[in-house]
Amino acid sequence: MNYLDFEKDLENLDKSLEELKNPFNEEDGLSTVKSSQISQIENEIKVKIDEIYSNLDGWKKTLLARHEFRPKAEFYISKIFKNFQKLSGDRNFGEDQSVITGFATINGKSVLVIGQEKGNNTESRITRNFGMMKPEGYRKCIRLMRLAENYDIPVVTLIDTPGAFPGKGAEERGQAEAIAQSINCCLDLKVPIISIVIGEGGSGGAIALATSNKVLMLEHAIYSVISPEGCASILWKDATKSKDAAYAMHLTAQDLYKNEIIDQIIEEPKGGAHRNPDLMAKIIKEKIYDIINLFETQSSSEIISNRKDKFKNIGQNLQTDIVSFKTIRDSSFKKGFIKNKNKILSALGLSILLLFLFFIF
Repeated sequence: MNYLDFEKDLENLDKSLEELKNPFNEEDGLSTVKSSQISQIENEIKVKIDEIYSNLDGWKKTLLARHEFRPKAEFYISKIFKNFQKLSGDRNFGEDQSVITGFATINGKSVLVIGQEKGNNTESRITRNFGMMKPEGYRKCIRLMRLAENYDIPVVTLIDTPGAFPGKGAEERGQAEAIAQSINCCLDLKVPIISIVIGEGGSGGAIALATSNKVLMLEHAIYSVISPEGCASILWKDATKSKDAAYAMHLTAQDLYKNEIIDQIIEEPKGGAHRNPDLMAKIIKEKIYDIINLFETQSSSEIISNRKDKFKNIGQNLQTDIVSFKTIRDSSFKKGFIKNKNKILSALGLSILLLFLFFIF
């Protein structure tokens, strides 16, 4: 188990529990099982998990969403769906390994599954390009979504990406257009689309496959227009201010649900999805199946209208407190003005003088 900085107390308790459960931890050999102590430590662990995970801010949620052992799309596909038939390639350039696509069944119902995959170790992360899709990946998804539409098959997307790949080759092959075409395809699709943010939903790389009838997020997932590091680098030219950015961006599932940007939060097992992946997969499976049944009675036009109206209405009743961004912005502006006051005043004076001379002559 890999522990995050804010989980140190939990790490110590887990180690103590392992030592107590180990029958060979005595110097003289086999030891007796200390049931009362084990029960006490287990209760302390439950209390500590509740204490830690009930008070997570935006930055801690970000770290948790990126946790090394957090279940990825490939795991969920193997646990939730049956008869998965993988399909590859965009018939134009090549195969994008950062997205897994194919047809499968869930409780006997056919679905198209699209899962953004980050990988689980160094080798697989390189192969999967850390979940950052390229144009051929989006074109592959468009091709298969249109195929699913032809056979009246619902689409399920599992979102987990820091963003679309920003490399030179991807830009040359039309990254921006591929994302735009994917969004357009999702909006016009005649079958229901269900999207679940299982980890990190970053920028256009995520929205390209999450323009859906129902967007759900795991309790400790994040969803934003940019990463906290990227936001901090743009606003303050300082990536170390990522914590401030994560707070100001309101990227947690709880913030997004409050502002009606997502439809539902899926509760995770105590301590996060990585502590009980099988239970997490079971919960997600139930949610997907329920939503598929919900749309079975709706016509194609109703499904499309439902999706378009959902995105048109985003922001109409926005409740987010923007004071945090305003305060940070005003503070940054004030510091910059004081630091460069003479330069700013000189430039302003020169501008007024030039304007005055323009009107005279």
